[in-house]
Amino acid sequence: MHSTELVLLGTAGGPTPKRNRSAPAQAIVVGDRTYLIDAGNGVARQLVAADIPLRSLTAACVTHHHSDHNVDLGTVVHLAWCADLRQPVRLYGPPPLTEMMAAFARYADTDVTTRIADEGRPDFAELIVPEDVHGPGPVYEDDRVRISATRVHHPPMDALAYRIDTEDRSIVISGDTAPCQQLVDLATGADVLVHEVMHVPSIEPLLARTNGARLRRHLLDSHTSVSEVGAIAESAGVPTLVLSHFVPSHPEVPDDIWREEAQRDYTGKVIVGQDLMSL
Repeated sequence: MHSTELVLLGTAGGPTPKRNRSAPAQAIVVGDRTYLIDAGNGVARQLVAADIPLRSLTAACVTHHHSDHNVDLGTVVHLAWCADLRQPVRLYGPPPLTEMMAAFARYADTDVTTRIADEGRPDFAELIVPEDVHGPGPVYEDDRVRISATRVHHPPMDALAYRIDTEDRSIVISGDTAPCQQLVDLATGADVLVHEVMHVPSIEPLLARTNGARLRRHLLDSHTSVSEVGAIAESAGVPTLVLSHFVPSHPEVPDDIWREEAQRDYTGKVIVGQDLMSL
């Protein structure tokens, strides 16, 4: 049996780079294969920092098409190809994922064509295999993992959460969502729930701009307050709740506040996620 490792590659929320946390991404490592959920900016470097070989990348899923979750999806496969990737990487996400990856292939074509000629690398086009996910249900399966998805509530985006079942663990990644029953159903019986969190009293610095009112509405309608997340995990019966996608990531909210708020209405274990944490 291959043991399963969950690595939090990036735990920040929002599109702009942060000093203290990297952009959203999680790696599920099963033996010599890596399955990626979300691919924010810098994910390839975070994989290297976690001592996860880029060439082990087997499949990658994006929860939705906000840039903090998808901006390096094509790039991480491209850089894995530069690091001697040999097997095709299956890519999944809401439409228009296939169109976006076709556009990325055109963007990368000059480098790819040159390296094939100069370095004898395999055809990149054969190693990047995208597929649009149109609804809830099974997404990907091999002899080590089964990945399934459900739609979650993150207007106006078509957004997904994913469940990864292996021989020894079940892990659910919420992506971005307001509280919704679909996520509870997906996470029921899982071992670990990685869930986004927002500390509402601390978002005021984000709102000191001309579009502050619209941003406030989006944050409240499309995300989950840390004071709500414990009840979600409790309803799903998940023994371990991992907090991630912190909003705000800067200025920092102390870990004790995140933990205490999440522990409300929850009897399981709360872990305040950190970049490169292995669970």
